[in-house]
Amino acid sequence: MRNSLFELMNRQELISQIQQKKSFLCIGLDVDLAKIPTHLLAKEDPIFEFNKQIIDATHHLAVAYKPNTAFYEAYGIKGWQALEKTINYINENYPELFTIADAKRGDIGNTSTMYAKAFFEDLNFDSVTVAPYMGSDSVEPFLAFENKNTILLALTSNKGGLDFQGLKTENYELYKEVLKTALTWKNSKNLMFVVGATKAEYFKDIRQIVPNHFLLVPGVGAQGGNLQDVCKYGLTKDCGLLINSSRGIIYAGNDKNFALKAKKEAKKLQQEMEIILNENY
Repeated sequence: MRNSLFELMNRQELISQIQQKKSFLCIGLDVDLAKIPTHLLAKEDPIFEFNKQIIDATHHLAVAYKPNTAFYEAYGIKGWQALEKTINYINENYPELFTIADAKRGDIGNTSTMYAKAFFEDLNFDSVTVAPYMGSDSVEPFLAFENKNTILLALTSNKGGLDFQGLKTENYELYKEVLKTALTWKNSKNLMFVVGATKAEYFKDIRQIVPNHFLLVPGVGAQGGNLQDVCKYGLTKDCGLLINSSRGIIYAGNDKNFALKAKKEAKKLQQEMEIILNENY
């Protein structure tokens, strides 16, 4: 568990990390045993060993890590134990890093409270992704946790994202209604939002609704999103963006030097981000 000095990550600490590292990179730890270097399969816990080496090689280039919980749940109890070891390793060795449980939870109040306890109390993540489809009483239990962030799905990067999110309501597209409504919920200051990089042209309108909240932006790299396009309309006075890259970094190499190759790819993104930050601040 994170020691008391660094027990809670807040917005200002995240902003400080961005300024110090000249980076707003989030690395997704989506571990597939079929894709990791085969020499790791002989380890007692190959998932954790893979994550550990990636984190050690890239922690100075990133401000956040985002394990997608499905990639751990798929391996049963061993996968869940690997997730626990991974978050504990980050919290104990790199407590300044912002951690995201990419779980996309959301259920009726009592159930959401239990999900929140699982990720915020037991595993001690700084944030968790949540689906808003069931409305306020499915999200507010997450928001009730002080100094924890709830990252609400708003406009996703997947092919079918606009099937529902893009539907027109009486006044706006549905994703805009989600953003506007979420701001009325109790403790909405603890919200962040997921907005896919493949929808970069939407950022201008989104920033008119949520001008200061942080946006978690997947889809740069493997999914075709463009960093420059996202930053053009998405940056705020505090940066306000966490750009996630998963496959493009963690699977850059498939041999014993995989962590060094991941570092190289992370460095490329960090250097792009440094240029953008220097141009805007």
